[in-house]
Amino acid sequence: MSVCLSHTHTLTEQNIKTSEIVKQLVAEENAGELQKCFGSRMEFGTAGLRAAMGAGISRMNDLTIIQTTQGFCRYLEKNFSDLKKRGVVIGFDARAHPSSGSSSKRFARLAATTFISQGIPVYLFSNITPTPFVPYTITHLKLSAGIMITASHNPKQDNGYKVYWENGAQIASPHDKGISQTIEENQEPWPQGWDDSLIDSSLLLHDPYVTINKDYFKDIQKHCFHRNINKETKLKFVHTSVHGVGHEFVQSAFKAFDFKPPLAVAEQKDPDPEFPTVKYPNPEEGKGVLTLSFALAEKEGAGIILANDPDADRLLVAEKQESGEWKVFSGNELGALLGWWIFTCWKNQNQDPTAIKDVYMLSSTVSSKILRAIALKEGFHFEETLTGFKWMGNRAKQLMDQEKTVLFAFEEAIGYMCSPVVLDKDGVSAAVITAEMSSWLATKNLSLSQQLKAVYDE
Repeated sequence: MSVCLSHTHTLTEQNIKTSEIVKQLVAEENAGELQKCFGSRMEFGTAGLRAAMGAGISRMNDLTIIQTTQGFCRYLEKNFSDLKKRGVVIGFDARAHPSSGSSSKRFARLAATTFISQGIPVYLFSNITPTPFVPYTITHLKLSAGIMITASHNPKQDNGYKVYWENGAQIASPHDKGISQTIEENQEPWPQGWDDSLIDSSLLLHDPYVTINKDYFKDIQKHCFHRNINKETKLKFVHTSVHGVGHEFVQSAFKAFDFKPPLAVAEQKDPDPEFPTVKYPNPEEGKGVLTLSFALAEKEGAGIILANDPDADRLLVAEKQESGEWKVFSGNELGALLGWWIFTCWKNQNQDPTAIKDVYMLSSTVSSKILRAIALKEGFHFEETLTGFKWMGNRAKQLMDQEKTVLFAFEEAIGYMCSPVVLDKDGVSAAVITAEMSSWLATKNLSLSQQLKAVYDE
């Protein structure tokens, strides 16, 4: 074991902190912990990588990020003859792990270094962004691929490496196997691979932060149909980003739709990799994550709570009921409401009765079949896919390439694609579109819960 370890160790020692962790374990002869760190390499799957940050080939650290990116880079070179013209986008969330010297930003910069060392342009966001900004940037700038460094709603010690293809959807098979193989073939870090300071003076480094922030919010405005109602609404919204990246982006989305800004949960609005106020930073946990949101909503008289997960690609919604209780909507329930709303808006905009034959909605096979019921009654198409947005994103793109209109896709794990400008779940657009739906319903004296019952009855 010591031979194998010392070899891997010569590769990892560039990061002093992970190197120290390994030396300490060797000195202590802690075979159990060394086995955990070095026993098996992280599997690269269709969601990319996700693991704890720390030392060894089974963890997310500087070395494994470099090796993964080298493999991904070689795989892209095989698949895109114009890779050096088009380039890739890289985004990151606010995660950090001080004891191993790891952070999403550091990983993103190392990945950028790998590509730039091979003459490939990189659009590296200069600051944290929501995950949906990466797939959006790929299609918006016609890039070859994208990487988002995030572990989404996982526990704080974890991080992840999420990969998107040129169509703006998450990679599907067989790309995962191909990338896995090229990672195996490119283990030895390339010269200069560790020195991320080299990229700062490179002409191949671009920062898309300002333009994407502008263009994304302009694009989602196509889904704003009731500006006057939004301006006048008496509804108050509370928003929490659960110590993640969502705060300023949801504020911007509300501004784009002419709303007053939502009330932010002060203790949770700034990114904090320690997630100090929640046991798990996962809104799917429901009420436990919303304790501070409920308190703020009660204090301010707000009727609706919007909660994003830490990388802002999911959305949880709660509404104050007449009884004074709070109803937390399941992913299927909000999917039903958003599907009804987005179709209603489309129908009001489209006077051509034949257009409906090209309209589609999607959901995953484990999600509710409510969209199928609406489709049968209204005359549009419904399709179900395998579980996960990689399937829905790829299918949506195929349909769009055939000149079809994809209005909406969702999965029960509180993921919603409310606009085809992002072929993945997007908690930012979903939050503001939910706000507009709520405001419009309020003008009819209807709550979200009442409208949900009406959808089911229908």
